[in-house]
Amino acid sequence: MKRILLPASGAVLATGLLAAGLAGTAQAASDVASDPMAKNAAVAQSIAQYWAESNGAALRAATQSNIWDNKDVAKLKSTGGYSADTKPGVVAPIGEEKKTATKSQNVNMPKTIGKVFFVNSKGERKWCSATSIQSKYRNLVSTAGHCVYDTAGNSDVMSKWVFVPGYYQGKAPFGIYVGKQAFTHYDFDVYEDFDRDYAFVTVYNGIKIDASKATQVTKSEFEKHVGPKWVDEKTITRDEYVAGVEKYGINGPFQSKALDPKVETVAKPADVSSKNIEDYVLGKGPTAGVQLTGVEVLKSVYTAAGDGWDNNDKFTRLSEKKPISAEEYAELNKAKADGKFLGELTVDLDKNKQPTAWYKQQFFIKKWIKTSEQFRYWVETYYIQDVKAADAGRLGDAVGGQGFAYNQPTGKYVRVFGYPASAHPDGHKNFTGITPKWCYGKTTAKTVGSAAKKIEEHIALKCSMTEGADGGPWLLKYSNAKRLGYVNGVTSTFNDQDGNDRVDYISSPYFDGETNTVYKAAANVWSGKIVG
Repeated sequence: MKRILLPASGAVLATGLLAAGLAGTAQAASDVASDPMAKNAAVAQSIAQYWAESNGAALRAATQSNIWDNKDVAKLKSTGGYSADTKPGVVAPIGEEKKTATKSQNVNMPKTIGKVFFVNSKGERKWCSATSIQSKYRNLVSTAGHCVYDTAGNSDVMSKWVFVPGYYQGKAPFGIYVGKQAFTHYDFDVYEDFDRDYAFVTVYNGIKIDASKATQVTKSEFEKHVGPKWVDEKTITRDEYVAGVEKYGINGPFQSKALDPKVETVAKPADVSSKNIEDYVLGKGPTAGVQLTGVEVLKSVYTAAGDGWDNNDKFTRLSEKKPISAEEYAELNKAKADGKFLGELTVDLDKNKQPTAWYKQQFFIKKWIKTSEQFRYWVETYYIQDVKAADAGRLGDAVGGQGFAYNQPTGKYVRVFGYPASAHPDGHKNFTGITPKWCYGKTTAKTVGSAAKKIEEHIALKCSMTEGADGGPWLLKYSNAKRLGYVNGVTSTFNDQDGNDRVDYISSPYFDGETNTVYKAAANVWSGKIVG
């Protein structure tokens, strides 16, 4: 058992007050850290809708957690290893509280596993693996601590955290379970000690959201609507775009975007005439890619440019003096002071030097340009969704829950499940993250010596699953017939033992008595419903 101690700032504190405090304090109370997630049912429902909208678009857009990079994929080595702090113990899976596990040779995926989805401190949608686990109120999820607490952003719990058991390509067959309260070891919450890289999260009753019915609306109605909504885009031609803008205006549903804005100033084409000048202005002249356009410039640039119509230069000057109101004059004068208006402002005065008229003069240089710029044109159709939410019941009632084991010796067989997705360090990609995978074998006391992650007491398993499987359960005494076992670890790190730039081992924090203390604290907390 490893304990992280605060550095002593003075001899009196270290030898006097600290010793006195430890003598009268129950150790278990200091092991548990807990943080709220969705604070009430209304917030939880909005989180569930965020992931469910547009037929699970946000779920499909999420990617694996990616907190590990290639330099973290290191060889395993002995660093002291784990130490059991109490006698071994187990908590039976849901439905197996008074039954004995049976053996089976079939390999069946447990119904309890799925993905946890969240938004990290960078605003990225991410996911990890996880499982439902036994608890008093059948409302508990087991996963890795780094899949709950944002260690990369040095912040608190992840945003919009949900568990989706049986997840497959945007579908939530058993509902979406929104996190209510996260429990982890104090050393992980405060010190990011990866020897405690596990977490237990209580979740609200699941919620099933039907967002299949959608109503088409105008853009203004769409922008005013508060609630689920989405936009459908259809690619169109430039002529269709121009016609659409003429009909609906520039704030309508017709949109364009420059894909490759490379522009070069060139000389006026020799074939320019009064008959084709309009085509050139529109970028549709006889000389492909050449267009007449204009930019506003300062008077000094305008004067230096010269007239180009007669000498075939690159530039043509255009300027016009226009009367404006006193109010517009005041606004433009302020804009000019801020460098936002490049023209000149003048005022006519009467004999008493009172203003009688106001003028603005802007200076433009017309340029012949050749562009490789490509545009995309599309029209948007706006929809608002009629959302119906129904209670999916408690997590454990819907999919069951694995048991829990702690202080178990290494050398025992476990099955590990998860959704691996990342490529190996050499770039080879074996997994997609779409479907769950598994590994099977005996655990070893070899672990990862990482000062940065403070890892000293992990256990390991020969397995080639990559990131995305992190948070997935290590199941002791797994019955393939019943699809149940005992969670005795969670995937935390990915390792390259033979040095060929391929993941060949994974590791888990050792589940000891302190893990059991965190688990029991979480397993006895009620959460409740989101919808009636």
